[in-house]
Order: sequence, then C-alpha cells, then structure tokens
Amino acid sequence: MSLPPLSPEQLVKPRHFELRMSLIFATLFVPLGTHVPYFPLWLEAQGFHAEQIAVILAAPMFLRVVTTPLLTSLADRARDRANVYIALVAASLLLSAGYFLTPSYAMVLAVSLALTIVWTPHSPLADSLALSGVRRFGSNYTSMRKWGSISYLFANVAGGFILSATGSGAVPVIIFVSLAAALAAGLLAPRLGRPRRASPLSATDIQHVAPKLLNPYFLYFSIGVGVITASHAFLYGFVSIYWKSIGLSDSVVGLLWAWGVVAEVCMFMMFTRYFSSFSVVSIMVMAGIGAIVRWIAFPLVWPLGLGVAGFFGVQTLHSVSVALVLIGLQKMIGETVSEERTGAAQGIAYFSNGFFMAVVTLASGPLYHRFGVDGFFAMIPIALIGLVLIGLAARSAPQRRIRR
Repeated sequence: MSLPPLSPEQLVKPRHFELRMSLIFATLFVPLGTHVPYFPLWLEAQGFHAEQIAVILAAPMFLRVVTTPLLTSLADRARDRANVYIALVAASLLLSAGYFLTPSYAMVLAVSLALTIVWTPHSPLADSLALSGVRRFGSNYTSMRKWGSISYLFANVAGGFILSATGSGAVPVIIFVSLAAALAAGLLAPRLGRPRRASPLSATDIQHVAPKLLNPYFLYFSIGVGVITASHAFLYGFVSIYWKSIGLSDSVVGLLWAWGVVAEVCMFMMFTRYFSSFSVVSIMVMAGIGAIVRWIAFPLVWPLGLGVAGFFGVQTLHSVSVALVLIGLQKMIGETVSEERTGAAQGIAYFSNGFFMAVVTLASGPLYHRFGVDGFFAMIPIALIGLVLIGLAARSAPQRRIRR
C-alpha cells in the first residue's frame, strides 16, 4: 500500500526539526525514569501494603491498553498531532498534582487511573511526529530518540541521589516538575499536520486488518512475547522495595536500574554484529532462558553473599530478557507481516504485552507480601509458558519471509 503524496505544505521542513524532537524525547522520559523505579517506594512510604501497591500499579495497565490506541487514533484525525501532544502533557501535569493531596488508597488509585489515560500516549505520539520527519525530510530517528534513553538513565541515577537526600516524598515533586519541563518542550513541538497514514496504534486500522493477522504463528509468537515480558512484572513492581528492605540506599537503587538500561542499550548496539543471523525463534528462546536465569538468580544474590556486585551482574541480563524480546518481536513483524499491516501488528503486540503485564503485576502484590524476594521464583513458570508458546509458533512458522 503506497502512501498518499505529500502536499506542498507537508514538504516544508520546520526549523530545527531534529533539535526540537530531541528535546521532546529528552523531557518525555524523565518522568518515566522516575516513576518506574521510585513510585513503588513512595507508595510503600505512604503505608500501602503490597496488595494495594499491586492494584495501584496494575489497574492503570488494564485501562491504558484500551485508552491509548483510542487516543492515538483520535490524534491522527486532529489538525495537528503536536496540539494533541501538548494537551495531553498539560493534562498529565495537572493530574499529577493529585499526588500532593492526602494520599488515601482511593485517592491515589483514582489519580493513577486518570493519569495513565493522558500520560501513556505521550511516547507513541512523539514517535509518530518523529517518524513523519523521517519519511518526509529524511531525518534520523535514532539520533533524536537516543536522547530519551539518555534522559531515562539520568532520571534513574539522579532520582536515586535526590531520594537519598530528601526521602521518597520527593517522587511526586520530581514527576510534577519533569512533566512541567515536558510541557515547555512540547510547546516547541514542530507542526506537521495530519499524518499520511494512521499511527501504529490506530484502533481503526487494527479493527480493519487484524483478522488477517490471526494466524497461529503470529498469535503464538505475540502471546509468547507478552507472557515473557509479563514475567518482569514482579521486578518492576517490587524490586526497588526489596532492595531498600535489605539496606541498599536510594542512590544504589538508582544505579542498579540505570545499569539495566545501559545493558539494554549495549545489546541494541551489538545486535546486528553478533545476533542478526539468528532466527526470531532462536532470539526469543535466548530471551526466555535469560529471563529464567534472572528469576532464579535474584533471590539467591543476597543470601549467597554476592552483595551489590551480584545485583549488578543480574541486572546485566536485562540485555537478554528485555532487549532481545523487543528486537525479536520487531524482527518477526518485519519478516512475516506486510507493510500495510504493520500498524495492526504493533497494536496487537502492544495489547498482548500490556494485558499480561497487568495480570502478573496484580498477582505480584500477594506474592511479595507472602514470599518476599522468593516471589521471583513464581516468574519462572510464567517465562516457561512464554517459551512453550514460542515453540508452538516455531512449529507453525511460515516457510518464506515477506518480500521486500
């Protein structure tokens, strides 16, 4: 399916396009880099128990699986997606102030649910704007997007040092201030008009072509990826709480999170040289095995006296259990899904990842409450189920790749 021709207005490149998009990505990922590792610590400091923390973390995941494709689809119909991005960032800033209210369970849950609706679309909308620049003006996507990874790392590390000095009560303040910075950058977003094709998460696009993707290979593979990804839910929800419980400082916690991201980025950089010849099934099997090794090792590091160095070693496996999953999924879609269906394929994969992550996150609260760090062992059978699904996908794999 060919793209519609560019209008004369669409051929005009906004001034400093790459610089403005780099600034958007840089500010976009600071609140995310604070929320993922430190928000559970703030919840625990407010007196919420593990089951309540799990609900507060999981409920927004269920909700955003539905709302994010809807909002990105609506953004495609707006006069300019930049205006939608600005409106959503402004709404996120206002709603995040709700965390400054008396933190009752009902209040925090309500704020988290409302916030996820307007916060989660930030990244796909920014990607949509950046990719329009790639198609229209030949911009380099990675040169813009890398600033998001850099700022995420910065937020991990800086957040840990800030919390060491101030306590976890600073988490809502950091999120609020960083969203304010994201809004300021968003006001500089380049105006590009409507996209020539619906965004990768377009609900209309998914509805139109998804039935063509419902073949055993794609379904087994997508669900398998979602299940392997979901085995990380216990890590994302409770590892910061665990690290604090054994006496690690906030700054060390931040460095451990950052090291996982560094390992992930290193895999992205070295993948083509060392792994590009592997089949997608082989890549995903390596990722699943990496996840299983990680969940076996995590509960043993501290009892075996391996200390902080042991946790850094385990976090290095992020390059396998996370990066290879992300790469393998995109490699599978690129090899077996035709171009006009890639948007729907991405949307189905997003739904699978989001749904299973939410389910396992919800179960992680009771697991941590009862078993503590040994709850990681419960992630092993989940990763194994994912590997079985990948094996079923291999049995039904297409005999030839999509023509290019």
